[in-house]
Amino acid sequence: MLDPYNRNINYLRISVTDRCNLRCQYCMPEEGVKRFRHEDIISFEEIVEVVKVGVSFGINKIRITGGEPLVRKGIVNLVEMLFEINGIEELTMTSNAVLLDKFALPLKNAGLMRINISLDTLDPEKYKEITRGGNIEDVLRGIEAAKNAGLTPIKLNCVVHQSSQEEDAQMVKEFAEKNNFSVRFIHQMQLDKGDFSIVEGGDGGNCAQCNRLRLTANGFIKPCLFSNIGYSIREHDIESVFRKAIAEKPACGTVNTKGDFYNIGG
Repeated sequence: MLDPYNRNINYLRISVTDRCNLRCQYCMPEEGVKRFRHEDIISFEEIVEVVKVGVSFGINKIRITGGEPLVRKGIVNLVEMLFEINGIEELTMTSNAVLLDKFALPLKNAGLMRINISLDTLDPEKYKEITRGGNIEDVLRGIEAAKNAGLTPIKLNCVVHQSSQEEDAQMVKEFAEKNNFSVRFIHQMQLDKGDFSIVEGGDGGNCAQCNRLRLTANGFIKPCLFSNIGYSIREHDIESVFRKAIAEKPACGTVNTKGDFYNIGG
């Protein structure tokens, strides 16, 4: 379905949880965050219903995000449920890969097609510092498991401070080239200040070509990451929510003062 700016909206990013097993400095404060109540988190049945309605509006591309989606109990079952929906042509996930060693093959068997993995450095101490305690070896095992399971092509998401020429970013690029992965450099963003830019190696941040909507972990469909606009699928019928979100998708992002990366999905 076309939005008011003639963009074909066919991509839905689904945040299945606001929880994460890391505490990355640019995503969460050190003291942690106030989590949604259990009853506020969208159920698998609600997600499936949203996707089915979305397909009727032209959605054919789904990405599962978080938080960290692999900490959501039953995530493999959700993938299987989404894979069975007629009209979905692309079913992918973004993960920090800490738990991927365990989940890669079950996810592939359930229908997941490929995976993006967050990786900002290959230096063990820097990784531990950035993530506030993460172990890079867990990530490397997860990446290898994803490769062996066929969740390819694997894409690495690398957050940079100033440019992709930074030492850590170049380290990730070299690792990607060596292993036949692709890498996307994402400049650090700030929702409340409207600070974002086009992703190097990807199409994120390019407002003129944005084709996506977002379903938050507590059941709101948002037309733009950098906007306060959002409609609850629990307070309105899902079809009307899609119509409103598409009709009100802004020409370009501005600011978001009502959400955070950990519960919208980045």
